Amino acid sequence: MKSILSFLKIAVPLAFGAFLIWYVFKDLTQIEKEELYASFTSANYFWIVLSVCFGVLSHMSRAIRWKYTIQPLGKTPGFWNSFFTVMIGYVANLALPRLGEVTRPGLLGKYEGLPFNKLFGTIVAERVADLVILASIMATIVLVEFDMLKELLFGYIEQGTGNISIEKIIIIGTVVVVGLGVLFFFILSNSNNPFFEKIRELFRGIFEGLSSILKMENKVYFLLHTAFIWIMYIGMFWICFFCLEETSQVPLAGVVASFVMGSLAIVFVQGGLGVFPLAIMNTLLLYGVSKSGALALGWILWTSQTLMIIVLGVASIPLLRFVNRNKTIESITDNKK
Repeated sequence: MKSILSFLKIAVPLAFGAFLIWYVFKDLTQIEKEELYASFTSANYFWIVLSVCFGVLSHMSRAIRWKYTIQPLGKTPGFWNSFFTVMIGYVANLALPRLGEVTRPGLLGKYEGLPFNKLFGTIVAERVADLVILASIMATIVLVEFDMLKELLFGYIEQGTGNISIEKIIIIGTVVVVGLGVLFFFILSNSNNPFFEKIRELFRGIFEGLSSILKMENKVYFLLHTAFIWIMYIGMFWICFFCLEETSQVPLAGVVASFVMGSLAIVFVQGGLGVFPLAIMNTLLLYGVSKSGALALGWILWTSQTLMIIVLGVASIPLLRFVNRNKTIESITDNKK
């Protein structure tokens, strides 16, 4: 039964992504298909290569940042061991969801002589920091683009509710949300249900992750690297917009909004297959970009980022062994002691 569920967790999102690819392309007119092909052939690939370089820098910074969370364990791992295991973890996540979170500490522990469970715990601080940054970016976009989002949302509401006023909908919605929030908090605090216990553990993990960052000896460097990583993320995303003439004029708010939607798409479907380009397309349509141009940019972004992870991740497997060729099993065992 568990093997069937594990298979479905992988197969269903991938099948959904493949369905979306078919669904989008089947509705394209012949002219849009020709425009899409022209966008790929006329793209300035200099910007795409530069975008990939920004991506590599972000991953290198992530490898350095990880070292600061490991230092309290009594040992600072080598840069290349940290970098190669980070990249292998990324490519492992493309193969199986969350596999990278296990592969990454497992490999580093093997070559640096550190216990797996403690290394696994260091990733919590990283995930919490990244979650806070992404949530902050999302909140900023909502505030900056509030008028456009309000008109878009209210337009959908008015179509579906007829004569009911927007004010009444807001009041009723607020009461419902607050009521459900209070009810959920009460159940979460008192229930012994395994589902709610897992949620409590999740919140405890987030709190512990934030606490570990504040107690970290090199927290300033950790926070600086966190900022640099996300600047590089947005930078590699933004730079790609210049590869197509049509998307080069999209405002920064549109770029960041697309970035957020693309990030969420990767969460919902493994690797973002099919969903990532569609999320980019639907976001850029709000900023006046044509359907074919927006879809082309979505596929360029997804393909360049995915290929970068696959190439670096696969190459990191033999390179990790090469940089540790002089280490013996005995020396690793001694370090663990």
